[in-house]
Amino acid sequence: MASGYLTRKETEVKVAMARRVKNKTPAPIQITAEQILREARERQEAEIRPPNQKITDQTEVTDYLLRNRKEFESLISRVGWNKKSQKDLKRARSIWERALGIDALNRDHTIWLKYAHMEMKNKFVNHARNLWDRAVIRLPRVDQLWYKYIHMEEMLGNVAGARGIFERWMPDQQGWLSYIKFELWYNEIERAREIFERLVQCHPKMKNGEIGRARRCYERAVDKLADDDEEAEQFVAFAEFEDKCRETDRARCIYKFALDHIPKGRAEDLYNKFVAFEKQYGDREGIEDTIVGKRRFQYEDQVKKNPRNYDTWFDYIRLEESVGNKERIREVYERAIANVPPAEEKRYWQRYIYLWINYALYEELDAQDMKRTRHVYRECLKLIPHHKFSFAKIWLLAAQFEIRQLRLKEARLLLGEAIGRAPKDKIFKKYIEIELHLGNIDQWSPENCYACSKFAELERSLYETERARAVLELAIDQPALDIPELLWKAYIDFEISEGEFERTRALYERLLNHTKHLNMENTFGELPNKLKKRRQIDMEDGPAVYEEYIDYLFPEEMQANNLNILASAYKWKKQRVASKD
Repeated sequence: MASGYLTRKETEVKVAMARRVKNKTPAPIQITAEQILREARERQEAEIRPPNQKITDQTEVTDYLLRNRKEFESLISRVGWNKKSQKDLKRARSIWERALGIDALNRDHTIWLKYAHMEMKNKFVNHARNLWDRAVIRLPRVDQLWYKYIHMEEMLGNVAGARGIFERWMPDQQGWLSYIKFELWYNEIERAREIFERLVQCHPKMKNGEIGRARRCYERAVDKLADDDEEAEQFVAFAEFEDKCRETDRARCIYKFALDHIPKGRAEDLYNKFVAFEKQYGDREGIEDTIVGKRRFQYEDQVKKNPRNYDTWFDYIRLEESVGNKERIREVYERAIANVPPAEEKRYWQRYIYLWINYALYEELDAQDMKRTRHVYRECLKLIPHHKFSFAKIWLLAAQFEIRQLRLKEARLLLGEAIGRAPKDKIFKKYIEIELHLGNIDQWSPENCYACSKFAELERSLYETERARAVLELAIDQPALDIPELLWKAYIDFEISEGEFERTRALYERLLNHTKHLNMENTFGELPNKLKKRRQIDMEDGPAVYEEYIDYLFPEEMQANNLNILASAYKWKKQRVASKD
């Protein structure tokens, strides 16, 4: 103290208070833990259980399941929270894993998010990364899981890992845009440009409401990608865009423009889209044109694989002729005849030559263009290698065309050239028939048996029997004949038809001097015999008068007479034997 004196409180003597001693002797009645538990169970009140509920419809079943699910989820959440709050992460992981083992909870992305958030909060990066991998594999359609995974890697500075997650992801349009923003954030311009290109390939139809700008973008795309392998896809996307904008005519024009400019080998899908479009919006004529176009596409593919398959060209030409477009028909004909056979052998040309024939007939009959018809015939005759082989048909068709055009001089020149360059029997025969029809009988070839026989028929039809006989006589006297048996037969038939059997017999004798063929001898034996007979003529005012006449006995009549004689002789002998008996 400052004054130096003690207070009363300080001078008081403190005396210890008396304490009660605890009785530590054992109690007379001992109570065990088992007895305590038994008494507690006996004194426990009866458990309050919910009443048994009888479910009668689907609504009650749904409510019951929902109530139980909420109770179970809240229980799991409380237990997990408690374990996390207690820092017992091992038990918390066990509970989360047990929850993910249930199929219903496994499909709930919120369970994955909470589980991964726990690992991230406690800085277990590898555990979190493994958990995100499992989550995106189990629920790849949930974008939030991908975003959270990418965000974690980005927060850790693992840019390459975040980029790898973007590459694994197959996002929608917004996901692609997030990927682009991610690259732009790290100043990766080229990567962002590449991602944009992949975006427009994967999602060519993005909706922003700016139809005009979208159309201009499509126009730029088809212009810049004119020679790209995916050009057809760009046109399809452009046409479908116009279709969605209800611009049907624009879409049709885009399809037609694409089909005219894209190679046929890359336009199959484009053509199928166009066919479906026309079936939906086109009229009957448009649908038919589309079907024809589809067949045209098939023929183009076939002739591209084998340009010398002339049967395919014939089918292709018939298709174009059914449509009736002259320019396309002529174009296909010109393309077809440009495929000349590879070798100068007639077997390779036999189908090819009919392309020229059909082309000429089309120009004459359908197109009514005589000038082009004449040009087709001339070009065809120039192309054929006449020094090795020729085609009589094309010569005759060209000559007949000139006759129909009343150009007889040109027709004779063609036939004369044909005889000089390709002396075929068919040309001779047709030339003779043409001259017969025209009444020109001054030209003939004595060594050609067919020509001589036709010449004789002409003279006979004009009742010039002697001239016909002279023609045949002159012909059989030729030293070299192409078909002598044809000429001899024509001469013999001529004499028989005239009834000159003596001349016929003389012809057979001359023929037998030339040949000893058995058929000739048999035929000669079939000639009739000349008989001189007498017959009675009754006169009204006098006695009967007899006259002589010539009759012919044919071989079959002689055989019948011989049989009659034998029969009469047999009858006479039989009667004689009977008279003796």
